[in-house]
Amino acid sequence: MAHPRDAEAPLLAKPDAASSPTPPAKRNKYPFFCAVLASMTSVLMGYNVAVMSGAQIFMAEDLGITDAQFEVLSGVINIYSLVGALLAGWTSDRLGRRLTIVLANAFFLAGPLAMALAGGYTTLMVGRFVAGVGNGYALVIAPVYAAEIAPASSRGLLTSLPEIFINSGVMLSYVSNLAFSGLPVHLSWRVMFAAGAVPTVFLAAGVLTMPESPRWLAMKGRVAEAKAVLDKTSDTAVEAEQRLLEIEDVVNAGASGGGAWTELATKAGVRRVLAIVLTLQFFQQSSGIDSVVLYGPRVLAMAGVTSNTLLLSLNVLFGVAKAGSILIAMSLADRAGRRPLLLASTGGMAASLLVLGTLFAAFAGARDDATVAAASFAAVVAFVVAFSVGLGPLAWVYSSEILPLRLRGQGAGLGTAMNRIMSGVVTMTFISLYQGITMAGAFYLYAAIAAASFVFVYVCLPETRGRSLEDMEELFHTK
Repeated sequence: MAHPRDAEAPLLAKPDAASSPTPPAKRNKYPFFCAVLASMTSVLMGYNVAVMSGAQIFMAEDLGITDAQFEVLSGVINIYSLVGALLAGWTSDRLGRRLTIVLANAFFLAGPLAMALAGGYTTLMVGRFVAGVGNGYALVIAPVYAAEIAPASSRGLLTSLPEIFINSGVMLSYVSNLAFSGLPVHLSWRVMFAAGAVPTVFLAAGVLTMPESPRWLAMKGRVAEAKAVLDKTSDTAVEAEQRLLEIEDVVNAGASGGGAWTELATKAGVRRVLAIVLTLQFFQQSSGIDSVVLYGPRVLAMAGVTSNTLLLSLNVLFGVAKAGSILIAMSLADRAGRRPLLLASTGGMAASLLVLGTLFAAFAGARDDATVAAASFAAVVAFVVAFSVGLGPLAWVYSSEILPLRLRGQGAGLGTAMNRIMSGVVTMTFISLYQGITMAGAFYLYAAIAAASFVFVYVCLPETRGRSLEDMEELFHTK
């Protein structure tokens, strides 16, 4: 992978006027509406992953679930999501982006209901599997649809939406944990899971009112329909015409070439793009964000907080900080650019994790020490904020926009598979990891991985702000 300051630096660092047009004074709001509706499915994904964080306190008392079983239940949903992620490319290329989103909602209806009615560990695993398949579909299709419906002027904003909705779902799951914690033990955790199934029917109905992706329509030869959608989702009529010409050019080039896997084997540019996508997704999860998302109360308990109500309340504050800070990334992605935000994010993650590890190393075993608990809480908040202003949303933004159209479904599926594998590995090993190398050692390890991600962004990622999706093919030599 080339350094951004190599021989191609003038092209990468300073796009010409043709490829980086000045945004019009008044942007089209219709694609924002479409992207919001598509991305709301991601709320359910975040909710289903994180609701286990607080529910496990009550499940242990009601069903006698052990730490080892919780470690599996918490992380296995990410492994199960591989099924949906790997099928999403095939499904979205055949059924369309819209119907694939509807399918994800169907899984989000069945999975949580199975969890809520579970009488033991086996049924809980079945429910996690069904919800996990829905997670895989949602992770792939929401950013792909947003990227394909958005004009270049707002693509960074719109492709950030799935991430903010995922984190909104995480926050809502923490609120649910706190709100239903006062119910009888045998009901509390069941209501927490069941609440996640309520919005699915309404979301699925709403998605059917959206237009289909213009790029998918063009791939199917429905050019007139694609033109109609582009007219509605572009900032100007000239831009709509230009987007259609670029899409047709890419579709025709893909039709005359080999299949997606043939291109992967024969084109260095395609291999480079896929390597970037996979590496970004690896670093996004391996730096430990889901350990905090799923085990936040446990981390704070080991930092000295002893009240269950306080633990769940602080967890809500984690969720608010994580979801709220993504607004910064959304507002700056199309202004400051992807690269500066990614560098600030990965650097901040490494620093906050180093501080957190040092607090555990220096004050291990402290109980009811308000100062240590407050400092640990602040370090965790700093970590989730740093993650959410850059690497969290922009790994998906960057991955979605650099993949060429003809490979986007398959490439996004592989990237999501990497993301979910690493999330599963992290969450299914966290308890064993800190028991083996101490909590301080676990966070030092995550800090080292975050530092490595900073180096990767600095050395390997060019700026993509303001470029059309089709122009990415010139930038990364994937035509």
